[in-house]
Amino acid sequence: MSHSTARSSNLAVRLSSLPKACFSQREVTVNTGIIFDIKKFSIHDGPGIRTTVFLKGCPLSCGWCHNPEGQASQEELILRPDRCIACGACVEACDRGAIISDRGIVLTSRERCAACGACVEVCYPGARELVGREVTVAEVVAEVERDRPFYDQSGGGVTLSGGEPLFQPAFLSELLKACKASDLHTVLDTCGFAPWEVMDRVREYVDLFLYDLKLMDEARHREITGVSNVPILRNLSRLSQEGHRVILRVPVIPGVNDDEPNLDQIARFAAALPSLRRVDLLPYHRIGRDKYQRLGKNCLMPEVDPPTRERVEEIADMVAGFGLEVSAE
Repeated sequence: MSHSTARSSNLAVRLSSLPKACFSQREVTVNTGIIFDIKKFSIHDGPGIRTTVFLKGCPLSCGWCHNPEGQASQEELILRPDRCIACGACVEACDRGAIISDRGIVLTSRERCAACGACVEVCYPGARELVGREVTVAEVVAEVERDRPFYDQSGGGVTLSGGEPLFQPAFLSELLKACKASDLHTVLDTCGFAPWEVMDRVREYVDLFLYDLKLMDEARHREITGVSNVPILRNLSRLSQEGHRVILRVPVIPGVNDDEPNLDQIARFAAALPSLRRVDLLPYHRIGRDKYQRLGKNCLMPEVDPPTRERVEEIADMVAGFGLEVSAE
């Protein structure tokens, strides 16, 4: 067995041990939702200068996810031990006994922690942070509207990402409606895993879909991500048939989905989509690796190296051979 094959096999075993997620309609109310970030002046999440709103919660469990703080639907505690000065304020603030000081080292029990934020409020060095907050549709739109001059000059707008935005369907629908009512260009960055009824509910308010496609083999997709790709492929086909503008985004993960059979199947499938605008190749990177430790989670791909530029260019040439426009970051 080759080194790359062994690496892929070992990775598959670890990923297959993840709990099998299912689609969930995480809601607070129709007009409120949970987000974990709003990124200004984004230039990689659609045309022009954009504001990207990251919704919390995702039904997939991808080991290469660079936004692991977006996977769980609830608020989570992020720890940065390098900033801790062991002042003990967090120990006193926690009424659940989740934080102790042992010989000058502050230790936190994730099992006891309720992510109430009491320790965050007293941690002035910034060693503790809550990720995830409840917001209203009006609050998000007001924040997005602040940068309208940049959208008007560049042809930009708002992008809704995650996590997985479709995980909060009612909030997403109302937010998209409000954005369109404000004459904002809208992009939905999605993995497409949802019942068609959810997609149908929001699609008329979306100007452009950034649609992730990782693996074509259903069994392999379920093994790696925890869910089937059947609704993903079905929704993608139907969106394209209905004439929606779609850019296909393919993450390139060495040892996971960069094999020739999978890439060939993706290219053939993409070439048959009638309204596809482009295929974007997204090489795996390690930017989000440290986030797992801060969240108290295990990174499932610590040893995987990003693909070489030469390999990405080879894949781009192969995909372009099917008559597709290809972009490789």
